[in-house]
Amino acid sequence: MSSLIPARIIIVMGVSSSGKSTVGQSIARRLHVPFLDGDGYHPDANVEKMRAGIPLTDEDRWPWLERLALALHEAADKKGAAVGACSALRRVYRDFLTEKAGEPILFVYLEGSREVIGERMAKRKHEYMPTSLLESQFATLEVPDPALENVLVVPVIDSVDKITQTAIKSLDHLKTFKRWQ
Repeated sequence: MSSLIPARIIIVMGVSSSGKSTVGQSIARRLHVPFLDGDGYHPDANVEKMRAGIPLTDEDRWPWLERLALALHEAADKKGAAVGACSALRRVYRDFLTEKAGEPILFVYLEGSREVIGERMAKRKHEYMPTSLLESQFATLEVPDPALENVLVVPVIDSVDKITQTAIKSLDHLKTFKRWQ
């Protein structure tokens, strides 16, 4: 799948502190479409687990991923496209999101080393993601393969602007949104 499948839903993915929300908001702003942060779709029980430093199980994740996929689909129906931020660490989660959305999703993977992400994580205060969970994030991560998945891999060390530009360039099919250029 070396060439990307056109999608109205874009999900910025990666481990905690890779910059998903910042990059997702930037892409959504450039496209003039809604941005949905996956964190906002977690049930309270998930938030409490993470706050306590307990990694989520797959059973914890399915309802959350389904809520996010449906919300992104609905937003894309209303506005023509939508951007989300979601860790989507395993391929089965990415497949599930695509299945529940009922349409292709372009995943923008923010690729970064443990060292780079660890430094970022140490500098920020997340509402419920303690630094101790970084190891479990990397242990869970199945790096997306552009040959098998609809994914754009971008280095997390690039500037938000450069990552946004790279993503926008891959969204030629969203010509209706070219009005800002």
